[in-house]
Amino acid sequence: MPLYMDIHEMRGVTADEVAKAHAADVEAQQKYGVEYRKYWVNESCGKVFCLVHAPTAEAANQVHREAHGQVAEKIIEVQPEVAELFLGSAETNPSGAVLVPGGAADARDPGIRTVLFTDIVGSTTLTQLVGDEEALALLNVHDTIVRDALSALNGREIKHTGDGIMASFFSAAAAVKCATRIQRDLSKHEEERPGCRIKVRIGAAAGEPVEHHEDLFGTTVQLAARLCSQAEPDQILVSNVVAELCIGKGLVFRALGEVPVKGFDHPVRVHAVSTAS
Repeated sequence: MPLYMDIHEMRGVTADEVAKAHAADVEAQQKYGVEYRKYWVNESCGKVFCLVHAPTAEAANQVHREAHGQVAEKIIEVQPEVAELFLGSAETNPSGAVLVPGGAADARDPGIRTVLFTDIVGSTTLTQLVGDEEALALLNVHDTIVRDALSALNGREIKHTGDGIMASFFSAAAAVKCATRIQRDLSKHEEERPGCRIKVRIGAAAGEPVEHHEDLFGTTVQLAARLCSQAEPDQILVSNVVAELCIGKGLVFRALGEVPVKGFDHPVRVHAVSTAS
């Protein structure tokens, strides 16, 4: 049965209200052949994400309509080959709310993550061409630009990978805006200092990573890293769900179709981001 994620804009909603709505969904779902699996609630942003197995998107919304009247503003179909990114192993409370890994007994997780990787193209060759000192200076430029963008777009740096940075966002749109800002600021740096060009590739994927000791693991992280490695210099590649989550946000994507990705049994739908976004 297809897997969907629906998104609700519910300003002022409380976690208790969402829990009651989810319970009503569970009570009504069998009639429509639907199974609401779990949900994320972000009270501060007024957003609720529900993960559901359903024969159609309309069947999923029909359950909401009958149970409590709060239909989703957006429903995204999750490809079977990346369903693991969302089904994950995160713990839920008795009401079905996803909990923050390692948090308090009822610390609700405010949303799925978009994981982003940057990678400096040809860093080893760059070091050989310009020497250790200049290569380190260029790495510092990259790090400063990326960290400034993360700060501006509420991204969280997870770790430095040596040739790039891994980061996490609760907002897919913020992740994409961060990526485009990074590429634009790197281009601006080259204009100001001709001959000091740093080419960077960026990849991002959305899902439910595994969090452990301030690091992230799992299929979402693997897909984001693979997309980064497959991107061309100066290019940003994102998974289909990232692009879907950004609909209506003024961001421009170019569909690349189903692309073979190392480590995944089936091709993954991928989009390239316009840096003019």
